Amino acid sequence: MSAWKRVTVSSIAAEKGLAGGPFGSSLGSKDYVDHGVPVIRGINLGSRGKFNDREFVFVTSEKANGELARNLALPGDVVFTQRGTLGQVGIVPRIPFDKYVISQSQMRLRVCPEKALADFIYYQFRLPEMIATIKSRAIATGVPHINLRILASLEVALPPIDAQKAIIEVLGALDDKIETNEGIATTNEALLACQFEQLKMVPDEQPIHGVPITEFVEFNPRMPAPSNPEAIYVDMAALSTDRAAITSWAYREPKSGTKFMNGDTLLARITPCLENGKTGYVDFMSDDEIGVGSTEFIVMRARPNIPKHVSYFLARNRNFREHAIRNMVGSSGRQRVSAADAAIFLLNRPNDYKLTAFGEAAATAFGYMQSLERENRTLAALRDTLLPELVSGRLRVRDAERIVEDAV
Repeated sequence: MSAWKRVTVSSIAAEKGLAGGPFGSSLGSKDYVDHGVPVIRGINLGSRGKFNDREFVFVTSEKANGELARNLALPGDVVFTQRGTLGQVGIVPRIPFDKYVISQSQMRLRVCPEKALADFIYYQFRLPEMIATIKSRAIATGVPHINLRILASLEVALPPIDAQKAIIEVLGALDDKIETNEGIATTNEALLACQFEQLKMVPDEQPIHGVPITEFVEFNPRMPAPSNPEAIYVDMAALSTDRAAITSWAYREPKSGTKFMNGDTLLARITPCLENGKTGYVDFMSDDEIGVGSTEFIVMRARPNIPKHVSYFLARNRNFREHAIRNMVGSSGRQRVSAADAAIFLLNRPNDYKLTAFGEAAATAFGYMQSLERENRTLAALRDTLLPELVSGRLRVRDAERIVEDAV
């Protein structure tokens, strides 16, 4: 620790390495396209790992290389949230894209490699005390925010490059294992989605003589209020746009909200969350536990004789989602679909044998994914425990290596 020095962010930045996002009028939903250069938003920085690379919007290459050229981020850049959830940080991955655009609510740092390593700076900004410092220095006018001047003035403790590399390797081993587990879970879910489509339950066009979806799924089933003074609470931010797992929740007094239990699917019913794909499957509570969530959820529960995971894959189905989106009502920006309207949807009756086989496969796969999620929570907790000890120099790398070897 004696060889460590405290330096400002500006002193370790490459030339023109600090940059903010574009002005509001330069980038908006009107500029989004299906493919192109990805835009980094807060949702890409809020994951347990270094970066969430699954929930991008895109702009054209012409837009990125022209009007937004000053707002580009490259692999290895460190990206920070400027307004919104202050303290969020991520590091731009090396695949699958070679460049990105940062949104209006982000800033980026390109580190001079002769002075510091980007991954080490990323870990410095994961420290609880650094997050507290950022929040304490935020400009409180309007939405609390920071700016490039504040970011540039923040100080980090910097050991020699060799020590930075050693610390990165230890913490990176845990992050790599978390990322591997998430990749396995993603693959399992994708395979199940393919198997569900083979059931041909959801027609491309609504049939004249179909089976009501309510024969398979109950919408917003009645439930008693939780008996505990504090209950699990899931907010909209906890739902993924492309994964079943709900990885974060809180506890609060169950005064109001949508009620759910294990085996239920939570479907966002309000714009833009419904269009973005916000959906989750509940399997993290005790079997006799009742949770509460946002009033903007629709709860979908498989009927007793139907495999319980059917509700989730129906909620993820493109045709069903388009039906729900078409039935949204309300003022611009606050449109939502009711459970009653979402439930007016016809299905094909699947082959009983194939439906049973799907249910068995889904139960096995979701059980495995649940075990991976539990392991990831343990790994993330270990990483977050080691992080302040390592980057402060209080814990020797060789001691941390032994702990990590046992974990991975």
